[in-house]
Amino acid sequence: MHLFEHLLLLFDYLSIHILENIVYLELLRRGYKVYVGKVDDLEVDFVAENRNGLKYYQVALSVRDEKILERELKLLRKTGDYYPYDGITKINVIDWLLKK
Repeated sequence: MHLFEHLLLLFDYLSIHILENIVYLELLRRGYKVYVGKVDDLEVDFVAENRNGLKYYQVALSVRDEKILERELKLLRKTGDYYPYDGITKINVIDWLLKK
């Protein structure tokens, strides 16, 4: 593997952790208690709880690839809650951050 490929892998690794931290801090700012969820051997990035109930968050750099999208949605479906109740909502993090 060439240096450039190593740098790309490192960039992706750091980027997802930074994005997860942004989501985590925003959930706290919005007044949620935040946990990491576990369904079987899969991990839900964040379970956010407030007086209105639970919300589940799965964070990904991109879900353009159908395999990645399916992997991310698979464990949300396993929760059985399908939050929000009318289905699973996919939203860009910038749009989510700007939403009140």
